[in-house]
Amino acid sequence: MPSYVIVGASLAGAKAAQTLRAEGFDGQMIMVGTETERPYERPPLSKGYLLGTDQKSVIYVQDESWYAEHDVELRLGVTVTALDPAAHRLTTNDGGTLGYDRLLLATGASPRRLSVPGSGLAGVLYLRTVADCERLKGALASGGRVAVAGAGWIGLEVTAAVRQAGCEVTVIEPEPAALYRALGPELGGMFTELHRDHGVVFRFGESVSEFRGSAAGGVGEVVTSAGEVVPADVALVGIGAVPNTGLAADAGLAVSNGVVVDASLRSSAPDIYAAGDVANSYHPLLGRQVRVEHWANALNGGPAAARSMLGREVTYDPVPYFYSDQYDLGMECAGLPEPETYDQVLYRGDRPGREFIAFWLRDGAVVAGMNVNVWDVSDDIQALIRSAKNVDPARLTDPGVPLPEV
Repeated sequence: MPSYVIVGASLAGAKAAQTLRAEGFDGQMIMVGTETERPYERPPLSKGYLLGTDQKSVIYVQDESWYAEHDVELRLGVTVTALDPAAHRLTTNDGGTLGYDRLLLATGASPRRLSVPGSGLAGVLYLRTVADCERLKGALASGGRVAVAGAGWIGLEVTAAVRQAGCEVTVIEPEPAALYRALGPELGGMFTELHRDHGVVFRFGESVSEFRGSAAGGVGEVVTSAGEVVPADVALVGIGAVPNTGLAADAGLAVSNGVVVDASLRSSAPDIYAAGDVANSYHPLLGRQVRVEHWANALNGGPAAARSMLGREVTYDPVPYFYSDQYDLGMECAGLPEPETYDQVLYRGDRPGREFIAFWLRDGAVVAGMNVNVWDVSDDIQALIRSAKNVDPARLTDPGVPLPEV
C-alpha cells in the first residue's frame, strides 16, 4: 500500500489531504504537525478571533472527526527533524521514523524576529499561531497603549483590531508609507489615511532600536531609530515572515526564498512536493518564481500539489489573490502590485469615499487590481490580468463600462 506523508498540519496540508481522498487515493496518509492544534486557517487570528467576535471553532479547516473518518493519521505536537530523500525516510523528534512514497512539504513560514535590546521581554509579541493570538488577546484585555513594528498586512490588521478594542496604537515603519512594499505609495497612502482617520499614529522612516521594560516586567517603552520614545504596554512585531525551509535545505533540496518547485509544485528531489507559504513556485503567467504567503495560495496550492502527487498534469498558475478587512474597509487584490512592477495607477469609482477599483498598469496592460468596498468584480479583474492586453484608460476608469468589455 503506498504511503503519502504531509509535513505541516496547515491549511495547505489539510486541503491536500482532502483532495487526495476526494480524488481516489486510498493508501496510507499521515500528516505531521509541530503545533498541537489540528489544521486551521490564519486570517481569523488577526480579525474576528482576535477581537472575540468569532468563536475558536471558526478557524478549523475540518471538523475534528474528519481525519479519522477519512483515515488520515494526524500526528500533532511532532516535529520532523530530518529528511533523507534517497531513502524516502523522515525522522521525528520523538525518535521515530516514517517512510513515504510521496511527500508534501507544507511547513509554512515563521515570523521574522527582531533582534534588538529588550526583544525578549514578555510584552513583545508576534502573531502567527493560535497560541500567539491568545497571548495577544490576553495582553490587550485591559486596553492600554500598543506599539506595532511594521505597517504590512499583519501589522495593519492587528492595528485595526486593537483600535476597535479601544487601545491607543503607534505604528513604527521604516518605509515611507503603509503597505509600501505590497502596494506601492499610492494605495499605501490610502491605507495610511484610513488608519489616521481612526486615531492611529504613524512613525514612518523609523525602525525599532530597543524595547525598554516596565516596573511590572513587561514592555514600558519602545525606542525608535530616530531616538523617539513611544510609551507602550504591549508591542506587536509584524515585520514579515521567513519560510520554514530548514528541513528541505538540510536534505539538499533546492532552496531559495522557499523550497524551489516547478509549475507542478514538484521539488528538485523525486517524489517531494511543496505548497503554501514555504513553496517558491515557477509561475507561468508571471514568468518567474513566486512565493506568496496569502491565504488563497495555501487554499489552492494544497489541492494542486495533491493532484500532482497523484500523477495528474498540473500547472499551478492562479492570479495571486488576497483580501483584508480593516475597520469599515474591505478589499480584494489580484496580482502583485509591488513597487517597480508598474508604471501607472488608474482608478474607477469614488477614491476619496473609499469605494473604488484601483488598477496597476505596465506598458498599457493591467498587472494588478484591487477592489475596495466594491464586490463581485475580482474574477473580471483577474481576467484582465490574464489577458495581458493593452487597455483603453478611458474605458477602464469609466464605471459605466462593464469590466469584461474594457
